[in-house]
Amino acid sequence: MPGAAEGRAAIEDFLRHLEVHRNLSPNTIAAYRRDLEGFHDFVAEYLSQSIPSWSTVERGTIRSFLGEARRRQLAPKTVARKLSAVRSFLSYLVQEGLVAKNPATGLRGPRLDRRIPGYLGHGDLESVFDWAETEAGANSLAGTRVLLLLELLYGSGLRLAEIHQLDVSAFRDGSNQIRVTGKGNKTRIVPFTEATRRALNRYLPRRMETHPEEDALFVNAKGGRLSRRSIQRNVSRILDSVSDTEGLSVHSLRHTFATHLLDKGAD
Repeated sequence: MPGAAEGRAAIEDFLRHLEVHRNLSPNTIAAYRRDLEGFHDFVAEYLSQSIPSWSTVERGTIRSFLGEARRRQLAPKTVARKLSAVRSFLSYLVQEGLVAKNPATGLRGPRLDRRIPGYLGHGDLESVFDWAETEAGANSLAGTRVLLLLELLYGSGLRLAEIHQLDVSAFRDGSNQIRVTGKGNKTRIVPFTEATRRALNRYLPRRMETHPEEDALFVNAKGGRLSRRSIQRNVSRILDSVSDTEGLSVHSLRHTFATHLLDKGAD
C-alpha cells in the first residue's frame, strides 16, 4: 500500500485540503487535478516508479516536466499554471511533514506578456447603452435581458461567472443590493444602480412568462439557465457593433467599471 507521500493518494489529500480549507471552486480544483495527474504520470515515467514517491522528486525532475510541456508547445500561461500547481502541492507536503523540502521553490516559469484588458471610453459606453435600450424597447426576453446584463456588468462590476450563477432570489427586497457568489465560493453583497433596477423591472415580466419556476435570473428561450457562452455572445455582439476597440469582451465592461471609478476619484 502506498505511503502518505506517494502517488495519487497524496494528490487526493491535497485536493481535499483545497476544497475544505481553502474553499476553492470546483472548476479550480478540477484544474489542479488535471495538472497534478499529468505531473504524476510524468514523474512515474521519468523516475521509473510505478507509484511515484514525492520525496524523490528533485529540481531537475520539475525542470524536465516543464520542458516537456514546452516541447508540446503549450501556451506560456498554461506552463506557468502547471508549475504553480506543482509548487503548491509540494508545499502542502512539506507543511504536512511528508517531504523534507519543496524543490519547486524559486523555480521560474515562462515570461508572460501582461495584456491590459480593453475598455470603453465614455462615448462608446453611451453608444452601447443606447443600442441596448433600443433592443429592450421591443420588450422581448432577449432585448430586456441584454440590457440587464450590461447594467450589472458595468454598473456593479460583476464577473462573467458571477452573472452566470445569479438567481432571482439574489436580489434583496427593498434595497438596491444583490447577493453575489464570487471566487472561492465566497458570498458578498454588491450595490446596484437605479438604472439596473429599471432594467430588472423590464426584464422580470418577460422572464416569468418563459419559465417562472426556474431559479436562474438569466434564462434562455427554453427556460434554462443562460450559458456563459451565450452571455459572452450576447454582450460581444453589441460591443463589436458600436466600438472600433479591438479585444473587447464581457470582462471589458468590468475593467471599464473600474477605470471610470478611478477617473471619478475613487480609491
